[in-house]
Amino acid sequence: MLYEHKVLTSKQIIELCYPSKRAANHRLRDLFTWRVVDRFQPFITKGTAPMHYVLDIAGAVALAYEEGLDPKKIGYRHEDALGIAYSLRLAHTVGVNGFFASLVALSQQRGADGRLTAWWSELRCMRLFGDMVRPDAYGRWREDGHEIEFFLEFDFGTEVLGILSSKLHDYEKLATATGISTPVLVWLPTNSRETSARGTLATALAQLDRPELVPAATTSADVTAERDPAAARWLPISTATSRRPGRLRLAELAQLWPQATPPAAPAPPTVPNRGAPLALAAPEPLPPPPPTSNFGR
Repeated sequence: MLYEHKVLTSKQIIELCYPSKRAANHRLRDLFTWRVVDRFQPFITKGTAPMHYVLDIAGAVALAYEEGLDPKKIGYRHEDALGIAYSLRLAHTVGVNGFFASLVALSQQRGADGRLTAWWSELRCMRLFGDMVRPDAYGRWREDGHEIEFFLEFDFGTEVLGILSSKLHDYEKLATATGISTPVLVWLPTNSRETSARGTLATALAQLDRPELVPAATTSADVTAERDPAAARWLPISTATSRRPGRLRLAELAQLWPQATPPAAPAPPTVPNRGAPLALAAPEPLPPPPPTSNFGR
């Protein structure tokens, strides 16, 4: 997961992998000592930032040998992995990963009643769709017998809204080329930002030749106290809003947009050759191990 998604906070790792904070801290300390993972703690002006983890050299070697590859061929460089600590996109990347880590945690709580079945990183999406559109992530959520796949646009309040809305045209081109209508979910930082964005997005959607190919919905971080991406927080901006007003759950969006029912689960990209970065299959989230386990891989 660290290779695929670059950086995860200690809280996100607990949501993804461990039954308790104590178990995670114990294991992460060992992994750090063995140089399987590296870590840093960003400076913030108020409070204390959580520890952030990236893949280290021993971890990259282990991944390479698991895939039967020469470690030199997977495109890993420790300087690049740790360089995200100084990246202007650090907060954005952590925000996107937090969105999906929350869905994984919900999957572990709900079992068959709600499950994240796919999570692709921005880099993986760029390899697959980069000639047309570059979403921040791709996900697939199953709940109550309904399944929805979506592209995530995670707005951190710094992107010009005109640029964000112009991406709808790119999503229309992708849908036309593939014959698959994939919803676009836009996460915004505040309710006021969402209000402004919705006007711009609605105008851009109306200007598309086939707006029905790009179902879209928005939410903001402060809509509810809980940062639950599957909750009733999504406000559609497609022409179907007249039939189902108000904020909807992820599963309800699947019912609202039946034309966007996903096909069979897409196969992960094949492992590239000639030194290209390794593309690991994004696994389904699994239940946390029991407290008596040794918390291995």
